[in-house]
Amino acid sequence: MSSERIMSQIDAQWLIHFKEEIGKEYFQKLMDYVEEERENYIIFPPENLMFNAFHLTPWDSVKVVIIGQDPYHGDGQAHGLSFSVPKGIRKPPSLQNIFKELQDDVGIEIPPHGNLESWAKQGVLLLNACLTVRKQIPTSHQNKGWEIFTDVLIRKISEEKKNVVFMLWGRFAQQKASLINKNNHLILNAVHPSPMSVYRGFFGCKHFSQANRYLSSHSINPIDWNTVND
Repeated sequence: MSSERIMSQIDAQWLIHFKEEIGKEYFQKLMDYVEEERENYIIFPPENLMFNAFHLTPWDSVKVVIIGQDPYHGDGQAHGLSFSVPKGIRKPPSLQNIFKELQDDVGIEIPPHGNLESWAKQGVLLLNACLTVRKQIPTSHQNKGWEIFTDVLIRKISEEKKNVVFMLWGRFAQQKASLINKNNHLILNAVHPSPMSVYRGFFGCKHFSQANRYLSSHSINPIDWNTVND
């Protein structure tokens, strides 16, 4: 995938932060790998949605970062936003649990769909550590270079922005805490919202209300979590 095609998918504000990484050898090898994978297998999300998170959430608007591990690996699910699925696609169990906690925490109705684009457009960066995956093989694109790239971006957000809320759900996401300056940002930790762990501390974590209180206390407009129901 050429640099020009990558840049065409990304909001202009992010390009300043992408350009240096795009030119590095590891990133070129990563793009070659993903392109070869697409030639031989079904890869999610589609190429035009690979950098969707950076298209829908400009750098200047980032208020909250929710870190996932890698995209959904089922047909039609992944569209470049962690935990989100397009309208018309059944909500995965983890997303259903996120909505249950959201209802309990801030009292909004559970949405009829799982498309979180309305959050992304408000400043919620829905970032997977790996931006691609092979169909039906979770974590299949780990350790190919994506984590280097997304770790750099997390670190840049931490260093160059102030008062961002980082929601770290599960052990994998919590390992990213070392990239974040906790004196300048709010880090919220909980177990992963998957059915296997949700009752061990995700339900009742109240991350959504905590995030909004923190943003408001720093004179930042809070997230209207209910826009997913609009």
